[in-house]
Amino acid sequence: MQPSIPRPTVIAAILVGMTALTLSGLLLPALWYEVFDRRDAGYLLLALTGVGAVLALYARLLWLNLMRRTAPGHRFGLAAIALICWAMPPLLGTGQGWGNALLVPAGLIAVVLPVREAIAATAAATALTPVYAVLLGLPALTVLYEVTGIPLAAFSGYVTVWLFHVVQELREARAELARSAVGEERLRFARDLHDVLGHSLQAVALRAEVAERFLERDDGRVRKELTEIQAMARDAVRDVREVVRGYRATNLGTELDGMSAVLRAAGMRCERPVVPPSLPAHVHEPLGRVAREAATNVLRHSSATWCEITVAADAGDVRVEIVNDGAARRISGDAGSGLAGLAERITAAGGAFSAGPGGDGTFRVTATVPMVPVPAEGEA
Repeated sequence: MQPSIPRPTVIAAILVGMTALTLSGLLLPALWYEVFDRRDAGYLLLALTGVGAVLALYARLLWLNLMRRTAPGHRFGLAAIALICWAMPPLLGTGQGWGNALLVPAGLIAVVLPVREAIAATAAATALTPVYAVLLGLPALTVLYEVTGIPLAAFSGYVTVWLFHVVQELREARAELARSAVGEERLRFARDLHDVLGHSLQAVALRAEVAERFLERDDGRVRKELTEIQAMARDAVRDVREVVRGYRATNLGTELDGMSAVLRAAGMRCERPVVPPSLPAHVHEPLGRVAREAATNVLRHSSATWCEITVAADAGDVRVEIVNDGAARRISGDAGSGLAGLAERITAAGGAFSAGPGGDGTFRVTATVPMVPVPAEGEA
């Protein structure tokens, strides 16, 4: 089972916390020396103040840039971090690990500055740091460590923020696809409803006008027009019910193909299902509606990464099974009413319906409709 994906703010908080922990580890040897070896109150206060200010300002700048709340003033924050880090080695001594402080600002260069400026600043820092380190009297291995560490830290900071923004944009794109799928379905329903009711209501209105004209002159003509109006109204009601129930041009293969295409567009792994040929006409509507509702639920109420659709037919019934791995990450919503409506429709067709977690992190929807249609109530 794949782990659930936290919200962007949670991921950002984790990244900031891990970065602060990494920087603390980089400066830990120097702090250890100040606390347990030198034990000078003045030096210790200076070290704790400098490290605390650097970590707080670094975490603040990283958080703001992860949240896309960048500002030109962040350059001054980066400059302040660089000034403090480059001032600590000569003030506190270079022999006990304070030379590592020279690396700290590098991780923010490509985060705070635009790409071109970040490249120039990284190159300048890579060139100036060894010169400064030699002037401070740092060992040759430490100088080599600083030279290789600065571009690596800058690149690491850039990639971290970039990947975070990519993941956030993918989440937003997926949500937009879900809204688009729902909106397309509403437009399709609105078009069908307009096509059905527009002509029928116009015809009813014209017949009513005709009946009104003959109201005082020809009772027989009025009765004929009223009879026609009644027939048109009944036809319109029947057509509306067909639209609502999805009877019009419903094909199970088409619905499943559309479902798999939408899920793949949303970034899920979903193969196009194989539909047995020559299925009875009466199974297409209820099973097609199951496909539509399942696709909507997967998009809107879970964060699944794959979906598997299988269709099987034998002499007794036709069975559709839709499984996805989003059970552990299902989002609360109104999915329950849709599934309850599907259960009622499948039961009315003489079939069986089930939906729920599979116990292994999957969510399974299964619908079965008999090959032989069940007679409607009142039929012999």
